[in-house]
Amino acid sequence: MEKTFKNLIKADYPYLCGSKLLLAVSGGVDSVVLAHLCKLAKLDFSMAHCNFNLRGDESDGDEKFVVDLADSLEVDVYTESFDTLNFAENHGVSVQMAARDLRYEWFSELSSSAQFEYTLTAHHANDNLETFLINLIRGTGPEGLTGIKNERDNIVRPLLGFSRSEIESFAREKKYKWREDSSNASDKYMRNKIRHQIIPVMEEINPQLLDSFAKTQQHLQESLDLVEDYMSLLYPKLVEKDKYGYTLDIEFLKKVPNQKQILYQLLKSFGFTEWDDVYDLIDAQTGKMVLSDTHRLIKDRKKLLLTEHNEKIGNKEYHLEKEEDLVMIPGMGSFHISEVEKMGQTSPSCIYVPERKLKFPLVIRKWKKGDFFYPFGMKGKKKLSDFFKDEKFSLPEKEHTWILCSGDEIVWIINHRADNRFAVEKSDSKILKICIT
Repeated sequence: MEKTFKNLIKADYPYLCGSKLLLAVSGGVDSVVLAHLCKLAKLDFSMAHCNFNLRGDESDGDEKFVVDLADSLEVDVYTESFDTLNFAENHGVSVQMAARDLRYEWFSELSSSAQFEYTLTAHHANDNLETFLINLIRGTGPEGLTGIKNERDNIVRPLLGFSRSEIESFAREKKYKWREDSSNASDKYMRNKIRHQIIPVMEEINPQLLDSFAKTQQHLQESLDLVEDYMSLLYPKLVEKDKYGYTLDIEFLKKVPNQKQILYQLLKSFGFTEWDDVYDLIDAQTGKMVLSDTHRLIKDRKKLLLTEHNEKIGNKEYHLEKEEDLVMIPGMGSFHISEVEKMGQTSPSCIYVPERKLKFPLVIRKWKKGDFFYPFGMKGKKKLSDFFKDEKFSLPEKEHTWILCSGDEIVWIINHRADNRFAVEKSDSKILKICIT
């Protein structure tokens, strides 16, 4: 195994040679063997041990064992103690998930502070199979069946090609010492039940189970790669980015096969879980939406709009004083106010208003239900909600619409339409030009 490991490092992980490495060591046989192999391969590494305080004196014994192991290998060691049960309760997660989150967060902090380039963990082929079966039982997409990755970000798992039996045989051959976790014998955890009860039956049926499983995962990964290539061709024809998020062309989507899978591939990173509701949006009425924890998918006529959750818009207002000629407003732009001798060309972003009709300070605010104005070029008043409907505003566009007010009267739907009540007349001598950039 030593020779195989050294050749593996040279062939598949040459960047580890000469890099500063952090090695996660629990004290179990897998991580102990990895530590010895890294030493034999003359890699530059330090060790990190997490004490999750879940097994009383046994947890403290694991920590002491790892410290002694680091001393015998003549490498530095970092240890950290966690209140795992309290973390799990406060965050509403399982103890196993709490331990995982705490572990990787600490590894990330260590890597940043001590400038480790890569973190090595001792996951092996059996761990990979167990993870596959856990995901299969719980229900997952194709990605969940491709197993643990050899590399992800700065996490590297060089033992994934080795089985548990290979690792244990090597440890016994070298007379290495390690710690046995008593919780591994309990079947109250799903992973242990799979390890002790399900996989042995599978191995009885197929003694080459791990080899067969590796081939199956390779085929799955190749299929996913093909899907990604296909999506990269579809993406520019189907998706556009705008200032509010992304728009998906429903008419184009309906012309291609496998609509549901395409939507899943496009949206899987945005936290959606109610996939039937997502698919139903294709034929839903305008305004229907599906929410994830972070995003909204909104049906808008012939498009689906993907935006982040709109934070509470609130009632924040900005004031423009008469003396100010330039005002910066976060998220909107710069308002320029100047006195001119005569009107120039108006546009959605630039209006001309007689000073005599204005009550300072002018107010800039979000529109609200019940607002109305007198559209320039039209007779009579109109509710802003009706104006938005006629102009076919999407929900994000409405949410990001600001208005300029003089007292209680709307002067300008900014970047869209001025109010007829504030039109310049021939007798007006003082004219203000208001523009936004």
